[in-house]
Amino acid sequence: MAIWTSEIKELEKLYESLKGQLPDLQKELERLIRADDENMILLYSRRCLEVIITDLCECELKRPRKTEPLQGIIDKLHKEEKVPSHIIASMHGLNELSTYGAHPKDFDPKQVRTTLINLETVIEWYLKHKEGGAKVVARSTEGIRQEVKSTEDVKKRTQIPRKRLTSFIIGSILLIVIVIAVLFFTKIIGSGKQIEELEKSIAVLPFFNDSPNDSTTYFMDGVMEEILTNLQTIKDIRVISRTSVEQYRKQAKSIPEIAKKLGVNYIVEGSGQKSGNKFRLRVQLIRASKESHLWAKSYEYDNPEAKDYFSIQSQIAQAIATQLEVAITTKEKQLIEKTHTKNLEAYDAYLKGLFFYEKGNIKNENENAILWFKEAIKFDSTFVLPWTYLSMCYWRLNLTYTADSPEFKEAKRTAERALKLDSASGIAIVNMAEILDNEYDFEGAEKKIKLALKINPDDQYILRNAGRFYTKLGRKDESILLCTQALKKDPNNATTLDYLALAYFYASQLTEAWATLKKYHELGYRGQHMLYYEILLHDGNIDKIINEPSYEQDDKFHNVALAAANFKLGHKNVAENLCAQLEEESIIDFAYWIAFAYAYGDEPEKVCTWLERSYASKEIQLTYIGVDPAFSKFRNEPRVKELINKMKFPI
Repeated sequence: MAIWTSEIKELEKLYESLKGQLPDLQKELERLIRADDENMILLYSRRCLEVIITDLCECELKRPRKTEPLQGIIDKLHKEEKVPSHIIASMHGLNELSTYGAHPKDFDPKQVRTTLINLETVIEWYLKHKEGGAKVVARSTEGIRQEVKSTEDVKKRTQIPRKRLTSFIIGSILLIVIVIAVLFFTKIIGSGKQIEELEKSIAVLPFFNDSPNDSTTYFMDGVMEEILTNLQTIKDIRVISRTSVEQYRKQAKSIPEIAKKLGVNYIVEGSGQKSGNKFRLRVQLIRASKESHLWAKSYEYDNPEAKDYFSIQSQIAQAIATQLEVAITTKEKQLIEKTHTKNLEAYDAYLKGLFFYEKGNIKNENENAILWFKEAIKFDSTFVLPWTYLSMCYWRLNLTYTADSPEFKEAKRTAERALKLDSASGIAIVNMAEILDNEYDFEGAEKKIKLALKINPDDQYILRNAGRFYTKLGRKDESILLCTQALKKDPNNATTLDYLALAYFYASQLTEAWATLKKYHELGYRGQHMLYYEILLHDGNIDKIINEPSYEQDDKFHNVALAAANFKLGHKNVAENLCAQLEEESIIDFAYWIAFAYAYGDEPEKVCTWLERSYASKEIQLTYIGVDPAFSKFRNEPRVKELINKMKFPI
């Protein structure tokens, strides 16, 4: 029996005495009474105090609380003598001790009892303080009798003729129907603010590693990533992806500030540690606007198995959905509860690989990721996730950007293995779609895209890749919509911004393309190789291309743009010299761009020749031939038409 059982019983009596008079306090007290975890008891004690202090701030200090800390308001209530000194002391004690529930640290269980005693003292005073208002809310029986008696007197004095009474009733019913209809449609198609307040939008902040050894950070990151992925599976919750929340790993911003920046209403925080064979995790769900805690739970395991980690991640996602009153479909539940591997060593190696993979397309990090994904596969060759990420790592190493390189072939082999192991894995399916697309198998790629969207319709990785695919097919509305949806889930994702800028450009929406590219540059990136120069050329901004120095990473592309710009200006000799230089230095992935430069010189023979070389080299960039405005007047050339037919391009 807990040492604070008697205190809980006293609070139960207070709960019963409320009888619906103070619903906010009643709700938190009910959760406190039912709590079976000492951290939860502290957490809900704090929330009871928040309800009381917020009300006193409005009623006694005559102003809204907003995001002001509890301690500051308690001090002001004391200074202005709105609350007796002995109650202030209990409020301070309760505020300080209950913090250990919101941000779990070591504390003595006896302090839970002290917290509850302080809470009982504060609530008893508060109810007496509110007693006058409570009587008004809960009207006496005598008052109701008087009201009925007055109504009867009025009825006796006022006899309404039957026809008038009937008309009055019918008119009243019609008025009620109209009001209900207006309220109903206002809720559905009313102000954006109203909808926004109800939106189930979440950001999962990077979990804090409590371990003294930083070498276990990868594990906490991996657990956080899997919880985030599970939440993304639930259609009715909008979840911000990892790229956008990573910036808040070490920033000391408040929860409301972070939520506002990310455009969400709820924040998930977590902390824990993995030490030897022990694992501990604490997770909490916070309503950002009030910085109030909706749910929290601690998990502690000795000698956990791989299935235990998947179970924890599943439980957390489902608990959060319950708190937000979101229904989980049978299909979503199956995906969330899926155990990907039973081998703990395989799971651990996979999380290490994921840790390096998430660092971005950096050669050393990518190679480290490959080593760990291979290690995971050694422990469990049926574990689909390391196979999928291994394919994506090889894709990053494909620096020739052709479908004929050793790296591309390895990416395809591992992607096929992943899909064979799990034909229902959305990420494995869309990864395979990208490979088929770059082999010019557009029909096969689209089948995979549609299947991936059906399985995981809200996964930002799937959405953005589907958007880019439809950009190539010239399906402008679909491509923009899918990329925009992906960006909502990951506002600071450079790749998604890249794909959206492409979608806008190939849809001839230059203003939107520039705006999106600007956001991309603000993240510290240059632009998707030629896209920046393509927009300048299309926009007629030739001077900027000629006068602006190139960046080291896009020197080749700057020369392509310079050649095209000089062709447009009529400086044919300069342009042809630049093209000759490109031809001399060219590696096999650059034939498309040489054809691009000649397109601005209106040289169909050279355009066709270099596009054919691009096709022979299986260049990936050639998949844009159907939408690239540089080739719009060449697509009716017999040689280009024949090439497009060979590709089975669905223009």
